[in-house]
Amino acid sequence: MPLTALGQPVYEAKAELFKSLGHPVRIRVLELLAAGERPVSDLLAETGVEASTLSQHLAVLKRSGLVDSTRKANSVTYRLADPVVTDFLAAARAVLAATLGRARQTLEDLEAPSPR
Repeated sequence: MPLTALGQPVYEAKAELFKSLGHPVRIRVLELLAAGERPVSDLLAETGVEASTLSQHLAVLKRSGLVDSTRKANSVTYRLADPVVTDFLAAARAVLAATLGRARQTLEDLEAPSPR
């Protein structure tokens, strides 16, 4: 079984990564950062959450290695730690679109008049 650098199985590391993505605010932050680095003030304005709440979400993303930050005086700027995160978000969108497409087709099949 393949292990990560931390000695845990890869599937466990993947599960931890997916847990770090398990909140809509964190996904929104990643989407915003995919367009380029942003100061916390911009992220606050775009997400509409309290500063303490955003701080907690940013900490989760930072611990998971998805974002990095830089402090200059009183301002902290965040950016994606690796551009591949953008590809990951695009892949998640494609999976969601395919899943919803199948669900829509199933619903249409169920709503269609039954043959007699």
